[in-house]
Amino acid sequence: MTFHRTDEGTPLVALARANLDAIPVAIARPRYAPAQVKTGIVHFGPGAFHRAHQAVYIDDLLARDPRWGICEVALKTSGVRDALASQDGLYTLVELGEQTQARVIGALTELLVARESHDTVLARLASPQTRAVTMTVTEHGYCLTRQGELDTTRSEIKHDLADPANPVSLVGWLAEGLRARRDADLPAFSTISCDNLVDNGVRLKRAVVQYARESDADLARWIEETAPFPRTMVDSIVPATNDTLRDYVRMQLGLKDAWPVQREAFAQWVVEDLPGSAAAEWKDVGVTVTTDVASYDRAKLRLLNGPHSTLAYVGSLFGFATVLDAMKEPALARFVERLMREDIMPTLKPPAEFDLPHYIDSVLARFRNPAMCHYLSQIVWDGSQKLGPRLLGTIADALAAGRPLDRLAVPVAAWMRFVRLRTKEDFAIVDPMAKELKAVASGCENKAATDVPRFLAVDAVFPRKLAVNAQFVASVSRAYDALSRGLAAALE
Repeated sequence: MTFHRTDEGTPLVALARANLDAIPVAIARPRYAPAQVKTGIVHFGPGAFHRAHQAVYIDDLLARDPRWGICEVALKTSGVRDALASQDGLYTLVELGEQTQARVIGALTELLVARESHDTVLARLASPQTRAVTMTVTEHGYCLTRQGELDTTRSEIKHDLADPANPVSLVGWLAEGLRARRDADLPAFSTISCDNLVDNGVRLKRAVVQYARESDADLARWIEETAPFPRTMVDSIVPATNDTLRDYVRMQLGLKDAWPVQREAFAQWVVEDLPGSAAAEWKDVGVTVTTDVASYDRAKLRLLNGPHSTLAYVGSLFGFATVLDAMKEPALARFVERLMREDIMPTLKPPAEFDLPHYIDSVLARFRNPAMCHYLSQIVWDGSQKLGPRLLGTIADALAAGRPLDRLAVPVAAWMRFVRLRTKEDFAIVDPMAKELKAVASGCENKAATDVPRFLAVDAVFPRKLAVNAQFVASVSRAYDALSRGLAAALE
């Protein structure tokens, strides 16, 4: 969808509870009284994805049960709090599909910044009314090593282990909240990760238990035995908010919204387990509750996120701006489809009811959604954290099965070239390993023989067993040199 900006007649009145009735009747609004909603969820990381995905499911749920409102907690930055506080936490969701639709979301009961409101955040975590704690903090926010253990060398974990009563990390806050509940003889809340991390619940619980064990063995045992950390999978494409979207929302609502969000019409949320009656309630609003999250998760990571990263790194190298732009290049679109059907699909073993060819069809249709303006520059962020779950696991499985790697090596090589190019042109690299990656790229010479080994030596990205595999090294090297000769050469 292309939104056209206008500066004529832009209203100055902000979206807020007091003027919900002024919104045109064609715009969906909360089907409940926002002021009467009670907090039942504490969420860490109030970014665009959370507000366009999880909070929308909860908005639907609140029409049935007003006890599931969300207290938003930012660990560090105050941007969302500052933008939405004067709007009573209200904001607009724009769904981009065959018919673009705007909707006002009222699921947020409170907006906090942890470093400014320590006591209030802890009180919300310890409240008997809080039944779940959720988070979208990206893989980096879990403070895990490549092996999935708690990384005690991270500065925020060091801080929290030294001063556990004043945490700054997600793991520290979860442990402190669970400590408060144990001490108050309250049941543990369900900790529900909404990040793209394989076995997210299992890995997060392991990290929290490891953290708690450093100072309180009884707390670690209590968490291990009683605290639910279900696996989950989330899926929806959420382009970044921009001024064009803000202007579109102004025109639709007749009100100013400081931070609306947009997403494709498709959304999926799969959860392994929910406490008590919550499973039935959440199912009623479209959440999939299953005992086999792993199959959904792996299919999504490999068949959606892997091709997404492929389009982003290859497309960025050759001047495409959005996913749609990249998919309009016939050679690249064919390449991605073959990658999905011939290279990725054979590595998956879904349950009988999961139709992989149909799922691939749906993903390709989503990539071609003309209403979406999903910038590749957004998808390329945090590549060092994304390569493993999105591409390297598929490559390892293909190697084990004796399958070719030529297509699978292309996005890996494209990421290397992307990092090298950004460094050469002195552009910022948005990645938790930006400093290390720039050091690697600064010594590159634009040829595989020298450059590929430098990247493969970054063991925080590439497992040693894979980095020294002759077939993998040769495939990535061929792709790396081919990318220098143009798009057609790379995709051959």
